[in-house]
Amino acid sequence: MVTTDDYGEFETAWCPGCGNFSILKAMKKALAGLGLAPHQVCLVSGIGQAAKAPHYLRCNAFNGLHGRALPPAQAIKMANPKLTVIAESGDGCSYGEGGNHFLAAVRRNMDITLVAHDNQIYGLTKGQASPTSLLGMKTKAQPFGAPSMPFNPVGVAVAMRAGFVARGFAGEIDHLAGLIEAAVRHPGFSLVDVFQPCVSFNKLNTYAWYKERVRKLDEEHDPTDWQAAMNKAFEMGETIPIGVLWRNDEIEPFASRLPTMRGEPLATRVPDLQTLDKVMHSYG
Repeated sequence: MVTTDDYGEFETAWCPGCGNFSILKAMKKALAGLGLAPHQVCLVSGIGQAAKAPHYLRCNAFNGLHGRALPPAQAIKMANPKLTVIAESGDGCSYGEGGNHFLAAVRRNMDITLVAHDNQIYGLTKGQASPTSLLGMKTKAQPFGAPSMPFNPVGVAVAMRAGFVARGFAGEIDHLAGLIEAAVRHPGFSLVDVFQPCVSFNKLNTYAWYKERVRKLDEEHDPTDWQAAMNKAFEMGETIPIGVLWRNDEIEPFASRLPTMRGEPLATRVPDLQTLDKVMHSYG
């Protein structure tokens, strides 16, 4: 039986009170709940405080370039579809530097999960406005307020009719663990955007700010109703719904459209050196 202890305990570099701790707990709880042993999982990240999360889990991991978590995550899944592949990084990494990769991953619908730690600030570089910072939010780098409209990742993903779209909150660990479990079980690209208070550099979106606003979706919400999902995705005022906003059961996972992903995984196939030699000589 897999338990959270199998994923280890490590010293972290996060600030005391950081929302990343709760997301780490939720991730361990979800992986144990799925019955996945560490060797069956690969965590992939880019750069940032959130991107350190794979450093603190005993499992396969790949830590790449800023904003580039999703390309290697998809490559790993293509090479070994038997692995559960989860990309885990921050809002700046995932939606700023990695914005185009995010859109491409939604379109492609590879069977991977993106867990985005969304603290609405760049934490590693000490507090610049990120793509999800609210309009007018004052930071050390934007003393007159963030001048750009915030990016709504769940709104964009629902609009693109992604495979699975959920929003969670680091202050609701059990609820978040359930969302991650459901996302991993979904056979296609899944997004779990997680509100994660940055206690050091975001003095606006605090634990209290989120707790006043986040509300769990009620059972009447139908995640297969696209219009209802769009309405919930853009509900960002006095109340902000968390839960599974949208699920697309009709879109095919990428693997079903790619012949090379059928049969034995590429990672474990024995290379046919004679055929490779013929191909190489054909270019001679």
